[in-house]
Amino acid sequence: MEHATRVGNRLLAALPPADFALLAPHLRKVPLLHDAVLVRSGDRIEHLYFPCSGAIALIMELPNGQTAATAVIGNDGAVGLMTALAPVRSPMTAVVRVAGTALQISPARFHTALERSPAVASVVQILSRALLTQFQHVAACNALHSVEARLARWLLHIHDRAEGGGDVLPLTQETLSELLGVRRTTVTHVVSALRTSRALKSSRRGQLEIDRRRLEVVACECYKVMSRRIDRIVSQDAVRLLHAAPARNGCPPPAFPFAKTDS
Repeated sequence: MEHATRVGNRLLAALPPADFALLAPHLRKVPLLHDAVLVRSGDRIEHLYFPCSGAIALIMELPNGQTAATAVIGNDGAVGLMTALAPVRSPMTAVVRVAGTALQISPARFHTALERSPAVASVVQILSRALLTQFQHVAACNALHSVEARLARWLLHIHDRAEGGGDVLPLTQETLSELLGVRRTTVTHVVSALRTSRALKSSRRGQLEIDRRRLEVVACECYKVMSRRIDRIVSQDAVRLLHAAPARNGCPPPAFPFAKTDS
């Protein structure tokens, strides 16, 4: 397995070579197929995924069948990583929304590396902070901003992670309804409004062609604020945290308090 700087996932890329070497023999590159469900809410997490490309939506499902997205994960994150701290069931459903690839590892293998490496343990802390930032912003955005602005935000987040796909996103109106937590009729109305403003160039069946510049005008301020904060956590904070603690055999991992998000 090549060093993390070549595998495409930003969390793994931040690991010092000695710490990455604890994971490398157990990482397997797998495809992320469009609409594939990586784990369902309530299921045991059998695999951890470090995306190298593509976009994965974390979906909260309510007992009455309603759904809403809480985060989008790309090569700046991972899916299922919190199970490394305890054998918990997944609180959310993870669905591939833009196809790509990921590095897969079992929770047991990852936990073994975590116990030996403070740097690997810090990866969990960094992801926790990044996800908490998304959860906080999505909750506030859902309460305060229009459906049109929220849809523009989600489309921009997904487009950021759809490398090499141009301006066409493989998203159906059913998928948009699932992301937003609204009815299909509302999605139809919002898509029509975005086409009128030319933020969407076209909305063929199962595909949305966006005009990114116009979409950024429609989106609320949450998009830029959230993107900037997550990027700072994954890049600057990762370098500081990970390189401060090289791997040491038998060294216990640090505690995992949720650090305050950047302002």
